[in-house]
Amino acid sequence: MTDNRADLIVQARWVAPVAPDTGALADHALVVRDGAIVDLLPTALAARKWVADDTVTLDRHLLIPGLVNAHTHAAMNLFRGLADDLPLMTWLEQHIWPAEGRWIGEPFVRDGARLAAAEMIRSGTTCFGDMYFFPETTARVVMEAGLRAALFAPILDFPTPMGDGPDDYLRLTTRAADAWRHEPRITIGFGPHAPYTVSDGPLRQVLTLAEELDAPVMMHVHETAGEIHSAVEANGERPLARLKQLGLLSPRLMAVHMTQLLDEEIQWVADTGTQVVHCPESNLKLASGFCPVQRLLDAGINVALGTDGAASNNDLDMIGETRTAALLAKGVSLRADAVSADQALRMATLNGARALGLEQRTGSLEIGKQADMVAVDLGALETQPVYDPVAQLVYAATRDQVTHSWVAGRCLMRDRQLTTLNAALIAKNAGEWRDKIARADHSSENEQ
Repeated sequence: MTDNRADLIVQARWVAPVAPDTGALADHALVVRDGAIVDLLPTALAARKWVADDTVTLDRHLLIPGLVNAHTHAAMNLFRGLADDLPLMTWLEQHIWPAEGRWIGEPFVRDGARLAAAEMIRSGTTCFGDMYFFPETTARVVMEAGLRAALFAPILDFPTPMGDGPDDYLRLTTRAADAWRHEPRITIGFGPHAPYTVSDGPLRQVLTLAEELDAPVMMHVHETAGEIHSAVEANGERPLARLKQLGLLSPRLMAVHMTQLLDEEIQWVADTGTQVVHCPESNLKLASGFCPVQRLLDAGINVALGTDGAASNNDLDMIGETRTAALLAKGVSLRADAVSADQALRMATLNGARALGLEQRTGSLEIGKQADMVAVDLGALETQPVYDPVAQLVYAATRDQVTHSWVAGRCLMRDRQLTTLNAALIAKNAGEWRDKIARADHSSENEQ
């Protein structure tokens, strides 16, 4: 291959690389070879400098890094709408956990993860962090779809369809980490569910194994005021103080939700480099509270964005999540300049990659990184006129305007058509699960 030969050139009306600079570059081209970005330059120069096997011209589009959904429960797409308008513990204990006990297995996880993968590709996500049962089943779906993912095996004190207790879950996680360690698009991590479902012993084991394997850890932390109240009543301390004493606060920990934080706790997070994953729409829907995002950012904390699962959101739409995060931050802080459009896009891309430990591979359109990117058509009437493309993306665009998606230079969607997944089959399988779950719920109601 000659030095000027490329596999792909994407010519876009605007390119927002996210790093090293914010904002958008007008009339630029991104050049891809062997799955990696090798150049980013004005389109006119690219035409003279490079020859490509495939050139895609997107003259109404904004090209951005693929969105990083830093917290999902992908297979729970099959529970979308199953138990709406309920507070967290009622939702979990009376609806979700019983449904999981009845239905969770590898077939459910496979079909649910496929449905989630298709939705994520169609809405601009190229990388996600997932905490759910049977992570190796999800890993196989990720490979089929062409996405990138960090998969966290749940760890709880009690039996689930995946195992009898913590020893089973830890053994499964270490086995999966070994099996997938050479696959660059898959990372396996530890997913202790929450402080109220995991005791000190298993958490100490998680800490030891994560350090040995250099693996990330994801945990729901300070999701609700009730969680904190129960912890203080039970043992006299807030959950974050307990995690601090155990040594879990570190850059490898992703603390998800974090809606209830004291000033000293924010300082602990900043001092230890702990990552925070903000899930604004799930927190709003479950009435869990508000993460103080701008205060975290002001303290130098890396804040990423996640949708949570579709059972509590009810979608995996990261463009919508980005808008909600920006608007909510302004309302919570009473500052119109809180979480600007540029900051919101960074939270949805590079900050998410950093939280997952993948910032050297993805999260920004920089030379040397993998060509994970999506194109958003801003030519629609609803996004005209365009003065600031990034602001238009965050405040006006919708996921339906995502037209193209690539991971490591491979096209996963072209002109809204999936290229790696069978949309009709995925929809058919989702309908079959709906019928089965609905029949079972109806039968249970009749028995009562």
